[in-house]
Amino acid sequence: MATVDIPKQQKAAVKVGEDARTGLCASDKSLIHDEWASFGVAMQPATKGIAGHEGAGVVVAVGDDMHHKWKVGDRAGIKWVWGVCGECEFCTNGSDELHCPNQKNSGFTAAGTFQQYAISDGRYTTRIPEGVADEEAGPIMCGGVTAYVACKRSAVKPGQWIVLPGAGGGLGHFAVQYAKAMGMRIIAIDGGDEKRDLCKKLGAEEFIDFTKTQDIASEITRITTYGAHGVIVTAATKEAYASAPTFLRPGGTVVAVGLPKDPTVLAGAPPIMLCLKKLNIVGSVVGTLKDVEEALDFTARGLVHPILTKGTIEDVDKYMDLMIAGKLAGRAVLKVS
Repeated sequence: MATVDIPKQQKAAVKVGEDARTGLCASDKSLIHDEWASFGVAMQPATKGIAGHEGAGVVVAVGDDMHHKWKVGDRAGIKWVWGVCGECEFCTNGSDELHCPNQKNSGFTAAGTFQQYAISDGRYTTRIPEGVADEEAGPIMCGGVTAYVACKRSAVKPGQWIVLPGAGGGLGHFAVQYAKAMGMRIIAIDGGDEKRDLCKKLGAEEFIDFTKTQDIASEITRITTYGAHGVIVTAATKEAYASAPTFLRPGGTVVAVGLPKDPTVLAGAPPIMLCLKKLNIVGSVVGTLKDVEEALDFTARGLVHPILTKGTIEDVDKYMDLMIAGKLAGRAVLKVS
């Protein structure tokens, strides 16, 4: 095994006990806070309490069976899907390995990226291209690719309207940029002048302030005439999922992305609305190995750049509090050293 000097001890942010700790991705926060326990989803002992799945850094050691693919000094990214079996139907159909029943997940069934040195399955680790800094690549491993794939799942074509509630947040600000780069016309929804300015800067054509607009669906109809062609729901709330179908024109698509902790929250609409308007309700989760490569390429070409709040591993509590309060514009990224 080719290596550089690796210390015997390292820093890590470790979940302690059964209650809240910290995380920077909303799904990390949900796992650490045990918000999905009612669904039978909780961090497994193999994680050693270490969350995180948006890692980027330099390879410092390579296993004997990976020398054909990796070398010390390469730049690599670790994602939510830590590794797959490579043999099941989903792995071999060329497009759907995210549903491998034997997959491992960073920060869920394998130790995550909130540590100085992390082990990764070399078969499923992403190579970071030239022109993409580590601090940008990290958030793209989950937040960026999630937004990119959701834009694709919306089936919104260039020149058509897409609605992005929470457009100034961690996922939303990525979605604005990917949608813009893909030629969509964007209606951003968020609250406050700071979020309005950010969304407009990133490419939103219209901005609706939910703190000032009582009937958002009517405002969307005024802008688009018949309603939007698609809406991506990143907010994990009952209100967000209930209102999303009302934003759409006939044949429009709701993309479910946000994962509520409340098991009574449903994505959809009354059957009469679904039928009369021929609406589509689809789900979307992170992205395949190929999707991540494509998402990174947008950054390499200068089209998508995460808005970053930078800190260190010691800042996780502070930034998590800001995230929970809805006061963290863009994405937080931590230097683990």
